[in-house]
Amino acid sequence: MTLQLAAEHTRAMRLAVLDMNGTTVTDGGAAERAVEQALASCGVTGERLADALARSRRSAGLDRSALFAQVFADDGESARAAARTFSAAYDAMIAEGAVEPVPGAEETVHALRERGVKVCLATGFGRHTQNSILEALGWMGLADLSLCSEDAGRGRPSPDMVLTAVLALDIEDVRDVVVVGDTEADIASGLRSGAGAAVGVLTGAQTEAELRAAGATDVVRSIADLPALLWPEPAGFRQS
Repeated sequence: MTLQLAAEHTRAMRLAVLDMNGTTVTDGGAAERAVEQALASCGVTGERLADALARSRRSAGLDRSALFAQVFADDGESARAAARTFSAAYDAMIAEGAVEPVPGAEETVHALRERGVKVCLATGFGRHTQNSILEALGWMGLADLSLCSEDAGRGRPSPDMVLTAVLALDIEDVRDVVVVGDTEADIASGLRSGAGAAVGVLTGAQTEAELRAAGATDVVRSIADLPALLWPEPAGFRQS
């Protein structure tokens, strides 16, 4: 099939803000295993643990520190301890090879930049974890910019990371931005920023129905389909 942005979202894009885990990167569930370890280390067991893990899955795309703050609403020290344990456990899994690029992700970044579109890789994980992922994949310098929620002030679904990328990369009009992600939080962040398009992908946490219900302007199977969406035939790429 030939992919094409919805008619009202056909501006020439100058910046692509691409989510990492679930969109450009896959970890085989390592992040959720690290969440489970962090919660268990702080004494969360049984039904309370099951409920917290279900909450974690529902909040995919959000900063894990925010999840721990919710679980330990009246115990800030435990929330901070869980966040530290999560980071250490996830970093260890990354070092052991847990993360891999989504097929076509690196090629898509190159295709975007060759067309003059700047690229920002954005994540809800912390800066150290983001750098660990980029280093593990050999992606340092792949994009024009990498951002985490702490760089911007607030994580998704707030628009801060998108707007920070707009300012950092000298984009004059936020409508010239396409935001791509696998979660409702990614879509909400893009829409709240005023981005020209908020595109969902099906390689991560949520379904097409969920992404469209969140307001996705378009949904594609994978980040590998983004060039064909932005530059349909005959000027772009053929998608079979």
